[in-house]
Amino acid sequence: MTTSPPAPQPQLSPDEFRQRAQMIEAEVGNVIVGQRELVRQVVVTLLAGGNALLEGVPGLAKTTLVRTLSDVIDCSFSRIQFTPDLMPADIIGTTLISEDEQGRKAFRFERGPIFANMVLADEINRATPKTQSALLEAMQEHTVSVAKTIHQLGQPFFVLATQNPLEMEGTYPLPEAQLDRFFFKVNVTFPTAAELVEIAQRTTGARRPQTRHVANGAMIVEMQELARTVPIASHVLDYAARLITATHPGGKEKPSVTRQYVRYGASPRGMQAIILAGKIMALLDGRFNVAFADLKAAALPTLRHRVVLNFEAQAEGISSDEVVKGVLETIKE
Repeated sequence: MTTSPPAPQPQLSPDEFRQRAQMIEAEVGNVIVGQRELVRQVVVTLLAGGNALLEGVPGLAKTTLVRTLSDVIDCSFSRIQFTPDLMPADIIGTTLISEDEQGRKAFRFERGPIFANMVLADEINRATPKTQSALLEAMQEHTVSVAKTIHQLGQPFFVLATQNPLEMEGTYPLPEAQLDRFFFKVNVTFPTAAELVEIAQRTTGARRPQTRHVANGAMIVEMQELARTVPIASHVLDYAARLITATHPGGKEKPSVTRQYVRYGASPRGMQAIILAGKIMALLDGRFNVAFADLKAAALPTLRHRVVLNFEAQAEGISSDEVVKGVLETIKE
């Protein structure tokens, strides 16, 4: 009987992990005013190897944040502007007939913008479901299948999609199966009056904020590997499982808010996401173990898009955030 060799341990130390993450956040902060929680949650998603969905009204620097992050991290970047006439081939690429110097013709796959380390899917809900589905395999498997050929995407791979909650005419809401593939859903809040003043000073003057590379793709992959080695105690793991179960109206521990307002609860991907996010938050806090507070901090962005509300919740104006907060208040450590 043969045994596989143990997986190589990452060479990065927890202190170096924290320092690198702080440098990334600091450089992004040179351009993005305020929004520290937003920046932190996007960085956590990146270090988890997941994908993020940003929702907010126009003008809140959602696109600028992604562009700035791609400037801070030395890796390839592409932007896809989603429109109703966008086709799947416009995202993943298409097969062309090429001719060499000898006149011989052959099929050649021309890669689309999805073949980048960091992909901005701008206003994703403006494209048709057929086009939206072109992202599913890439987001989950990090591969693209074209004409029986599987193309591997480079690492790291990070999709950051944006959507506008105001303009619903001419949009196609993301189906639950696609929402579940987003590690975090982040609500982008409106800046304060003081932050608006700072934004105006930075964007209407002669000088523009400058950023520098503080990491590259290999460093991000190394940080992702270290995050997965953070231990989590059995009782903390059990708490995470009880949180997920409590989002289901038919679960063993079902709070009243779940029974009354939830149609479907979070999937096992929600369990995986909240644990991995907790590990990264522990590292960012200088700890090499997951605490209950880490899971609680990750609960809202992890679960708000995985809890499907029923008609009663919509009629009474109950949000998924309120349901998740109710679950956190009910389930004890």
